Amino acid sequence: MSVSPARRAAYEVLLRVFEQEAYADRAFRTAAEGLDERERAFAQRLAYGSVQRVRTLDYAIDTLGKRPVRKLDKPIRAALRLGAYQLGYTDTAPHAAVNESVELVRRAQLERAVPFTNAVMRRLADGIGPLLASLPDGPLKESYPDWIHETFVRVLGGDGALALMRAMNEPLETVVRLVSGEPPLGAEPTDVPGAFRVERVDNLAVADGRIWPQSRGSQLAALCLGAQDGERILDLCAAPGGKTGALRGDVTAVEIDPHRASELRANLATMGRGDVTVVEADGTALPPELNRFDRVLVDAPCSGLGVLSQRPDLRWRATPLAELQTALLRSAAERVRPGGTILYSVCTLNPDECEAVVDASGLRIEPLGDEWPQYTHPSRPEFLLTLPHVHGTSGFFVARLIAD
Repeated sequence: MSVSPARRAAYEVLLRVFEQEAYADRAFRTAAEGLDERERAFAQRLAYGSVQRVRTLDYAIDTLGKRPVRKLDKPIRAALRLGAYQLGYTDTAPHAAVNESVELVRRAQLERAVPFTNAVMRRLADGIGPLLASLPDGPLKESYPDWIHETFVRVLGGDGALALMRAMNEPLETVVRLVSGEPPLGAEPTDVPGAFRVERVDNLAVADGRIWPQSRGSQLAALCLGAQDGERILDLCAAPGGKTGALRGDVTAVEIDPHRASELRANLATMGRGDVTVVEADGTALPPELNRFDRVLVDAPCSGLGVLSQRPDLRWRATPLAELQTALLRSAAERVRPGGTILYSVCTLNPDECEAVVDASGLRIEPLGDEWPQYTHPSRPEFLLTLPHVHGTSGFFVARLIAD
């Protein structure tokens, strides 16, 4: 029996993400090489959905398969997860999900495990629907680590946390930033200037430097810096460069990782921003000549709890980075001129990385809520907080600060 190219690709992604600690997007790019557009879309849905839902899938396999997932051989574990996802969350014909999962185990040269895999898959085919329906609302049913659910409850309460988790288990809107020329055909303007909602990203238009894929939340952060022509602007954590490319003025972009710095240069060139100076340096220990900037953008590394929809594996590896964020904000305050502006943004909703970092900085807050009332933070109106379940875009915290 054959295995469809899409299922084979998704299976490879599951193996690499959970057994080799690969990133899902990178693993998928390799696994999906050679697939046509339809197969690629199906493979991505299976791979990313299985990675997102793995906590719930493992619970179903443990319960119905009657053997702990953690004790299974790696190929069996990946095949069962892929099959369980198809049975629980897609309209795939049960016999196709069962038979191809069994075949994946056979092709892994685990013939001895074929009867077991077949038996578990048949139990899943009969029982996963009722089992999923019986789960109480919460992190097990929506497949999130408990600590992330608890963080969301702190910010939004129980109902809000549930709505947010559900929203980030589904694709959000697709938005591009207009770099030059006219908006793409059929593009819909949004409430963020220069941001257009599209059905899909035109890769040719990206390569030509006409548009750049970038969520409204991300574009909002760059806009709030307020960079102007003639000003000296510092972007402290610049790669991959979406925000950098949107900044006016004499821009210096800092990136610590050489590979990401190369990617940053390439992306800026694509966007026609050869005027940006890229410096490879640690944002917390900058060269002395980088000082007295008019404005500094600190789009800091973070746990990424606002972009879990776009990065299916991130929920399983996310880590709060408040100490690094505090150090970067302190560095920015040392390099901006007196009275200069610092824009602090993170693509997370974790208060420990958002409000707490700003409050600890001692910098003066310049309120943003009146400028962008639709994105006002629900409990701290001086800040902005974009919410996937409310606004349909990635989750970003944005604070504008003044160095006195």
